[in-house]
Amino acid sequence: MAENPKEDLQPKSYWRLRHDDFFPEPSFRSWSSYRSALSQTPHRIYDRLVGRSTDAIELGEVRRRSENDMRRTLTWWDLTWFGFGSVIGAGIFVLTGQEAHEHAGPAIILSYVISGISAMLSVFCYTEFSVEIPVAGGSFAYLRVELGDFAAFIAAANLILENLIGGAAVSRAWTSYLATLINRPPNSLRIHTNLAKDFNLLDPIAVVVLFVTAAAAMLSTKKTSYFNWVASAIHVVVIAFVIIAGFAHAKTENLSPFLPFGVEGVFRAAAIVYFAYGGFDNIATMAEETRNPSRDIPLGLLGSMSIITVIYCLMALALGMMQRYTAIDPNAAYSVAFRNVGMRWAQYVVALGALKGMTTVLLVGAIGTARYTTHIARSHIIPPFFALVHPKPATPIYATLLMTVASAIIAFFSSLHILASLLSVSTLFIFMMMATALLVRRYYVRGVTTQKNFVKFVVCLVVIILASVGTSAYWGLRPGGWVGYLVTVPLWVAGTMGMWLFVPKAREPKVWGVPMVPWLPALSIGTNLFLMGSLGGDAFVRFGICSGLMLLYYVLVGVHVTYDVAHQHEGEEKALCGKVEDGGDVDRSVA
Repeated sequence: MAENPKEDLQPKSYWRLRHDDFFPEPSFRSWSSYRSALSQTPHRIYDRLVGRSTDAIELGEVRRRSENDMRRTLTWWDLTWFGFGSVIGAGIFVLTGQEAHEHAGPAIILSYVISGISAMLSVFCYTEFSVEIPVAGGSFAYLRVELGDFAAFIAAANLILENLIGGAAVSRAWTSYLATLINRPPNSLRIHTNLAKDFNLLDPIAVVVLFVTAAAAMLSTKKTSYFNWVASAIHVVVIAFVIIAGFAHAKTENLSPFLPFGVEGVFRAAAIVYFAYGGFDNIATMAEETRNPSRDIPLGLLGSMSIITVIYCLMALALGMMQRYTAIDPNAAYSVAFRNVGMRWAQYVVALGALKGMTTVLLVGAIGTARYTTHIARSHIIPPFFALVHPKPATPIYATLLMTVASAIIAFFSSLHILASLLSVSTLFIFMMMATALLVRRYYVRGVTTQKNFVKFVVCLVVIILASVGTSAYWGLRPGGWVGYLVTVPLWVAGTMGMWLFVPKAREPKVWGVPMVPWLPALSIGTNLFLMGSLGGDAFVRFGICSGLMLLYYVLVGVHVTYDVAHQHEGEEKALCGKVEDGGDVDRSVA
């Protein structure tokens, strides 16, 4: 039993800074304990590789570690507008011009179609999981259940990286559009220094915007939703104006040449503009605050993303027809395009709409990021202090502050170009893992799937992944070739066909599920890996460095805290048994 029962019955103050709130695990109670834990690292890594969480654990025990619940106040209407608010922002207004000018030309519309299809495949996977496991952790929680702690850690690290960089990128773009709104060059509001290229333009405005939107997100999720409705509705009006006015000044000759950079440029741009679709995963993190997840999440998530895909394609086509790709301004494409066709006043409407859109992206991003971080902290991968939910606003204030401070530091120094390419790699990697987890969920259940069927499933899955990697690698090494695809594409088809015909499903979704399994999840794996292969080598170098640092943290900290949490009940039982053997009076109901 607890040493001081009365103390345990008293409500704990939210505003506290105790050692046990940061490192309560036995491995970190002293230096000797930590050295002992390090000596067991190989065993603990293996334990976490094969360990799995369950739906019930994520929904029950893990969720209770926040001490206070988040309130279920959101409906499908809230989620739909959160979808608009979280997705339409810097990506469409900034990256469209950048990629049309540098990589795709007028074929930027094809880039949005390709990335939109890939995004929708991922949306299907997220929707099924969020309906079945409606917790704040999003993909981190889903991967913990299906692929284990190590895969979940990789996802957690990339999720944190994705959200930090995403917030920094959008806030930097916010500054560029503010400068355009007041008739100044995009970099005029930044501080010019002698630091290295891409890190020499300091952006204090981006820092201020991040903290203001984070403060709003900490007040109340429902009140934030009200503000998001209004701001997103205004934003939709601006977008409708951009599309209509753009086509009114369209010239078909601007579409020629349609593929100035070839097919390679289209896919390169598709991998970058995928960032414009990022943010929908934030909706999945709100499942814990949704009144009826099985109904509201499919309506809100699939509905908003379908409409957004159409909007993006129309906006990209309007820009490509309004101005020749060589004349597109990479920093403020739509504002400058309207100015060049004689609608000088329209640039202010566009800039204001872009600012509103980016503000809601930051606002919804602050909500989603904090909920990801909260659930990651519930697992103790980062200190559980950041899992605490404030009892009054029912929001995770500490998690919000942690991510805002880190994102602000990145935004202060780094350029949008550096951030977008790194973000795309991280996002595509996570979505590939989600599709893999969906296949595992459908085809493998412990105690249900036979050993023979498990082996067949693993073989088919490995073939799908290797064929997808091979296709991506061949495209990256020989973009003009075709012989390699005669091997990799049939292999992908064979792996998917084999899973479809010869591996029986072990589980069916309870309410809503991805259609055409295993074809759609397998296609999601293939498209995400292919788009990753379309990115430049620098993005992978940065991704590799970040991944190396993540793995170092896992070996030194992550594996030990998750091992302790997973085995804490065993330790309690051993302690109780020891007391019984010594003749102590033990209340067995505690065990």
